[in-house]
Amino acid sequence: MENFTKTPGWLDWHAAPSRPRFTLPPGSVDAHCHVFGPGDVFPYAPERKYTPCDASRHELFALRDHLGFARNVVVQATCHGDDNRAMVDALTHSAGRARGVATVRRSVTDTELEALNAAGVRGVRFNFVKRLVDFTPRDELLEIAQRIKHWGWHVVVYFEAVDLPELWDFFSALPTDVVVDHMGRPDVGKGVDSPEFALFLRFLREHPHVWSKVSCPERLSVSGPKAVDGEQHPYRDVVPFARCVVEQFPDRVLWGTDWPHPNLKDHMPDDGLLVDFIPHIARTQALQRKLLVDNPMRLYWPEEA
Repeated sequence: MENFTKTPGWLDWHAAPSRPRFTLPPGSVDAHCHVFGPGDVFPYAPERKYTPCDASRHELFALRDHLGFARNVVVQATCHGDDNRAMVDALTHSAGRARGVATVRRSVTDTELEALNAAGVRGVRFNFVKRLVDFTPRDELLEIAQRIKHWGWHVVVYFEAVDLPELWDFFSALPTDVVVDHMGRPDVGKGVDSPEFALFLRFLREHPHVWSKVSCPERLSVSGPKAVDGEQHPYRDVVPFARCVVEQFPDRVLWGTDWPHPNLKDHMPDDGLLVDFIPHIARTQALQRKLLVDNPMRLYWPEEA
């Protein structure tokens, strides 16, 4: 049994999140969350760039119920590399209430893909954030995307706004639906009218197969989680960005907690407050239902949508 030591300065998930004031629509899906380990059962990858705290399916499902979600989409964490066992374990113990997004390599067999599909995996994630993963050749990623198309899966992409110009053609060539994590991480300090964010909106407009998660204000915000000028809603500098995406592309947006919030440096968010962020970006019941129920069900549980 290998012992794991957390990365120095690692922030553990919030042990006592508040209960949200916002009541989620029935059937809501937390469409972006993770599990870490436990490391003594599901070891972390030797090539990992960080070692997290343990954050098991037991804590994830407890948080789901506390916040009022009905379902989860569990995204493979980079600390586990392409060993999807912890994520699959969460799916198989969810009573059908979780779907997954895996990480796979070119060497994955059709039998392994079939097993992942049977477990509830519905997509693969390609990570282009250089500080988190090593470079993977794009021809390998394109080959993987061609193979998973057979299963009706989609590709989730994680990148930073400044890198979109060089990734544009590759993303456009993907043969599946594409889901962008966290609005492509815009620099909110540059404002909602910045050329970078305008390019992202253009990317969504010109590619109807591209979706966006409007999650992770805690990663993007400059103003932070505290009240500003007496206003109580946190991360308010992210609101114009997420609201813009939700209102322009209401049928192609998703939201998730990002629990247990890997690699945060300055604070650990209260997941209840993150849920209370939702009505500021989806201002009508119709938009809230699309964001939290209709869209994730169509993508991850199409047989029930």
